[in-house]
Amino acid sequence: MGKSLIVATITLSLISVVVTSAFAQELSNDELLARITKLEEKLAGQTNNETKTNPALSSLAQRISFNGLIEVEGVYGKTNFDEPTLNDEDSSDITLATVELGVDVAIAKHVSGHVVLLWEEDSDESVEVDEGFILIDGEERFPAYLRAGKFYLPFGNFTSNMVSDPLTLELGEINESAVEIGFKQGGFYGAVYFFNGDIDEEGQDSHVDNYGATVGYTLEQENFNVDVGAHYINNLIDSDGWGDHFEEEVDAAALNNDTLELNDYVDGFGAHIVIDIANFTLIGEYIGALDDPEYLLNGIKIKGDAIAAWNTEVCYTFDVAERETSVAIAYQGSDDAGDFIAESRYVAAASVAVIDYTTVSLEYLHEKFENDDKSDIVTAQLAIEF
Repeated sequence: MGKSLIVATITLSLISVVVTSAFAQELSNDELLARITKLEEKLAGQTNNETKTNPALSSLAQRISFNGLIEVEGVYGKTNFDEPTLNDEDSSDITLATVELGVDVAIAKHVSGHVVLLWEEDSDESVEVDEGFILIDGEERFPAYLRAGKFYLPFGNFTSNMVSDPLTLELGEINESAVEIGFKQGGFYGAVYFFNGDIDEEGQDSHVDNYGATVGYTLEQENFNVDVGAHYINNLIDSDGWGDHFEEEVDAAALNNDTLELNDYVDGFGAHIVIDIANFTLIGEYIGALDDPEYLLNGIKIKGDAIAAWNTEVCYTFDVAERETSVAIAYQGSDDAGDFIAESRYVAAASVAVIDYTTVSLEYLHEKFENDDKSDIVTAQLAIEF
């Protein structure tokens, strides 16, 4: 209502000035300037009145910020099976891969809220709360913070310049409702966290008995940045990727009238280093189980394999026609992952910031699994981020 009144006032006033100029040439420049000055004062008064009338609305608008991501992908893939009785496969598709909307609200000094809504076409295509947490921090007075809600646990770093996710993320990423207590001081950072995971030990009730910790150091200088860290969690099988894979194995066993359960939690460890030197970015990361998992198949103990994954990556960033461009190559691998994730993967990608907030990327990926199946995937992506 207020904005409409302002627009109408401006329009009518401009019309008045034009008509006056055309049909009343006797007005002097001083008189026209006086009219314009009077109009500016009137509009300034209306704006101030709106702010005074709705101070809560004005304050709220200043404390809320939005961010978002939309990714559209065109994909061509081909799989060559090592088993001669299976026919090789190839496919292509265009997908709205990701839609993400984030909201940050500064509730009060030292208190903020964060919500991320996520939609992915390859999931069940429903909008879900990907993250939602309350953050209480000490800012400059005390270098500690508390985060409570649903978020990605600080296990792993997973930095990458590729379109596809690195194998370390496929093995180790964990999104859970949790409580985290951490600190950041003089480049050092660390945190501990507690949560109730989805994968329980056999015969145990559901409790908040999962936990982990992370510690690291960052150094930022001109033309040189480094981030190095280490991570621990008491049950790596509760990760999003390995947990889903284990539940698929449980369902497959049930089809044969068998019962498959986890006998003991499996400790997990991770380490990463990310170095920026001038226009180069170097990435190294490792995620793995510290022990062989122990299962119960129909009550009988059986041993699994301690899965591990790693990612090494080099990226070079430069300008082409004043547009930021990056090219990157990566070698990734895993141990004892079976058909869960690839045993080896080679990736090359290039991206160009064609317009503000808009990036076009192209990626080629070749991977080989433990059973000697091979895949080649080409992905073109158009993304906007704000």
